[in-house]
Amino acid sequence: MFKFRPASNAAKSAEPTTDELAALGLDSATVPKHVAIIMDGNGRWAKQRSLPRVAGHRAGAENIRRIVESSIRYGVKHLTLYAFSTENWNRPEEEVSALMTILGEVLERETPKLHAEGVRINHLGRLDGMSANLKKGIQEATELTRNNTRLTLNVCFNYGGRLEIVDAVRKIVAKGIPVDEICEETISRNLYNIEIPDPDLIIRTAGEQRLSNYLIWQAAYSEYWFTPLNWPDFGKEQYLKSLKDYTARLRKFGKTSDQVQGQPPAQAE
Repeated sequence: MFKFRPASNAAKSAEPTTDELAALGLDSATVPKHVAIIMDGNGRWAKQRSLPRVAGHRAGAENIRRIVESSIRYGVKHLTLYAFSTENWNRPEEEVSALMTILGEVLERETPKLHAEGVRINHLGRLDGMSANLKKGIQEATELTRNNTRLTLNVCFNYGGRLEIVDAVRKIVAKGIPVDEICEETISRNLYNIEIPDPDLIIRTAGEQRLSNYLIWQAAYSEYWFTPLNWPDFGKEQYLKSLKDYTARLRKFGKTSDQVQGQPPAQAE
């Protein structure tokens, strides 16, 4: 099924210039480096159009490319998408099967394009429950793109925030780390991908205002942005608006307003 080929023309394009970002109303110093999105509302989008739920999931998958392209244009360096939670296994078997099929199709179709554009693909979550072929496709996509640096695209598939912390604790126990040496950094170093900075901005579509077990360790100081739009309708303009709203906020990280007065929002490196 998967026929990925290492591309010799992987993109080396520079980041957007200061002038390019200024034309969009953005500043490279305050654009969030890591944006995480809960892609909610595919089923509602389909229902509004009297379509089967799988049609909504396919429309949502098509929207991913638009947001990836926008992330590159807007200067975002890390984009994390919540595609399938550990709780989603409780959905009807037909819907789960369709979601697995869509992931395989997206991997096969988009990986070569993303690689050519300099996008690195990461999978966050467990591979349990997936077919051998799908596991192979995920592993090959991450290996093919692992040296790309233009944008890191993290796909949370079969992911749960609490389970990630449980798995981190198990790693710590297996390593035999003494109890008095365990600290926040110890937990962080044993999460699914330690190279990813904590998200600066978390976006959720479809009007819901909760995390739903998403990046609950990493989101301790993230900013949140909610929209009533369903995920397939969340386009480039709305994405740009969310980034502009973020840059106008004052991130305090536990400090008082006086302590951070006049300082730009802190950014993850």
